[in-house]
Amino acid sequence: MDFSFSDDQVMFQEAVRDFLANECPPEVVRSAWENDTGRTDGLWAALAEMGVVGMTAPESAGGLGMDEADLVLLLEEAGRAALPEPLLEHTAVGIPTLAEAGGSMADAWLEQAAAGEATLGAGPEGGYAVGAATCDVVLLIGDEVRALPVEGASLVEHRSVDGSRRLYEVDGEVVVLDADPALAFDRAAGAAAAQCVGVAQHLLDATVEYVAQRYQFGKPVGSYQAVKHHLADAALKIEFARPAARHAAWCIAAGDPDRSRDVSLAKALASEAVDLAARTALQCHGAIGYTFEYDLHLWMKRGWALSAAWGDAAWHQNRIAAALGI
Repeated sequence: MDFSFSDDQVMFQEAVRDFLANECPPEVVRSAWENDTGRTDGLWAALAEMGVVGMTAPESAGGLGMDEADLVLLLEEAGRAALPEPLLEHTAVGIPTLAEAGGSMADAWLEQAAAGEATLGAGPEGGYAVGAATCDVVLLIGDEVRALPVEGASLVEHRSVDGSRRLYEVDGEVVVLDADPALAFDRAAGAAAAQCVGVAQHLLDATVEYVAQRYQFGKPVGSYQAVKHHLADAALKIEFARPAARHAAWCIAAGDPDRSRDVSLAKALASEAVDLAARTALQCHGAIGYTFEYDLHLWMKRGWALSAAWGDAAWHQNRIAAALGI
């Protein structure tokens, strides 16, 4: 069985990486922390123009008809850039779940969502939905998948460790969708795992660059064995998590019978990887890493938020144990 990516998939990833490097630098992420919405001006529309926003929508709805295996590399890039836009909730969860459900909600919203003209949010039932105030419809995932139109709904904002991931408790009149809630949850957890890998990789890369430039006692900090060991441990965690996240995306796209187990494996590994990468980055940066003015905290806090989102490492480890009958 071949799990390698096609040339087209890799080219799409590289195009998105270049786009985000130019259009979503740290100052754009920081501005999303400080504005009224937690999002950016024009970035969502540009991603829609590239086909990213609606790539998981059927071609009949104006999308690209792609699946999770196509999307996973782009989710990694979104994590690497700390993208302050709801790619996880909208493209990874909302659009394919709405397309699966069909019915009146899909008729009303799917084409607009594929074009990026309407935004879909998602959150666990009884939990918080990210960016709900800027969404048109929020999917609440529990024993069922319920769609809640935001207009006329009650929104209560809660404090988030990541200022660009505004958390809302939502309440209002819902429509029950004919969609598999377990599949919707796995889409969310798998997408979060992929973004964790991207965040972790950025934290590692930024730290390697910093310790190569920072001198103590006449030598680069990165030349000291203890620092190398910390960075190697983080790199190892990421290298285990990355293929697991990509395999989980394939399992979702292919309808693999062990999908939920393998999604949990990916999320557990990715949560651990980004947690370790954040701790290592903070330790190796020293005092400057604690400052709000330095960009490191933007990625650390995104990593911490994603690590806990849709089940933390311990939750998914328990889910794996249950699947194995342990």
